[in-house]
Amino acid sequence: MPTHKASTEAEIVEAVMTARAWKSPLEIVGAGTKQAFGRAVVTMGSVLDVSGLRGILSYEPNELILTAAPGTPVAEIAAALAEKGQRLGFDPPDWGPLLGAAPGLGTIGGAIACDANGPARVRLGAVRDQLLGFRGVNGFGEAFKAGGKVVKNVTGFDVPKLMCGAMGTLCVLTEVTLRVFPKPPLSTVLAVRDLSPEEGFALLRKVWSSPLDATGLAFSRDRALIRLEGEKAPLAEKCTMLRALLGGRAAEEVPDGEIAFRAIANGEMFLDTPYDVWRAFVPPAAAAGVAAEIDAPLWLGDWAGGLLWLGTLPGSDTVRAAVHRAGGHAVLLRAAEETRERLDTFEPQSAVRMAVTKSVKAAFDPLGLFNPGRMWDGV
Repeated sequence: MPTHKASTEAEIVEAVMTARAWKSPLEIVGAGTKQAFGRAVVTMGSVLDVSGLRGILSYEPNELILTAAPGTPVAEIAAALAEKGQRLGFDPPDWGPLLGAAPGLGTIGGAIACDANGPARVRLGAVRDQLLGFRGVNGFGEAFKAGGKVVKNVTGFDVPKLMCGAMGTLCVLTEVTLRVFPKPPLSTVLAVRDLSPEEGFALLRKVWSSPLDATGLAFSRDRALIRLEGEKAPLAEKCTMLRALLGGRAAEEVPDGEIAFRAIANGEMFLDTPYDVWRAFVPPAAAAGVAAEIDAPLWLGDWAGGLLWLGTLPGSDTVRAAVHRAGGHAVLLRAAEETRERLDTFEPQSAVRMAVTKSVKAAFDPLGLFNPGRMWDGV
């Protein structure tokens, strides 16, 4: 398949105009770390390699705003923010190894397109809450911008939210502006052991609704993990408050707590397993029941139960029915190509919702040039 390499917005406009002229679809690729995520379809067109659009374009630490080209590695942005004691609030994970790619290469554009949120989402919100604005090229071959570069921007439609999780099906991003957050100097992770899933998730919800502002609330293998952050004195006070919440249960400090939460974000539990990997989004109060009903060989809960990571037998379709009964939805993150051809990778849509989805797609990309079929047939 021919490849167009673009390192400027003008080159992307040119590539899209060529694709329009030939009515030839484009598979948009950055670092390529998430190519195994999504429906297994063959794009009978060209590859548009946008990895050349990289670099931090502006960073205003005092305003908590950063603008970068979409091909900028998340690791590069995280390092720049760390120098100023700041971070990305949605805590983007590195799914590269889980999806068969090398670690540390994932880009900020890829994280936005895949709606990849890590454990801190439970406290700081999702990427859709933090993408303030962007520039992109639509399917007409027009460069455009949406949103702004200020935190409080209430004008116009909130188009940036549409780009989060769109898997590159609406436009080609050429610039993104994100709100960033202060990173407290200290953190500690406490573990409470010997809990059933019902007890563990109930405890995590209790902590979540407390004023402790926990930035990590996970449950795995009879153990609840709670991450607290702050300056030395406030953090010590939070730890005391947490122990008071535990009702007599012991909490022990996890020496490598940050590593543990990074492993949860990246799905490392499933790395050397044959299982398909699902991410199920459920009401936190239903998490224990859903996990019991699915009875996956390997699983864990994050976001106080709002997210279940499930490792299921290859090719099995046991997740969605249980998740639907709880009022949630699920995404198949990793599976063999044959499974991704047979099962819905993303949540199946009702006729009404699909009509809306196709209308939005047509407004941005009427010829269906961008990543056709990556999420649903006909989109």
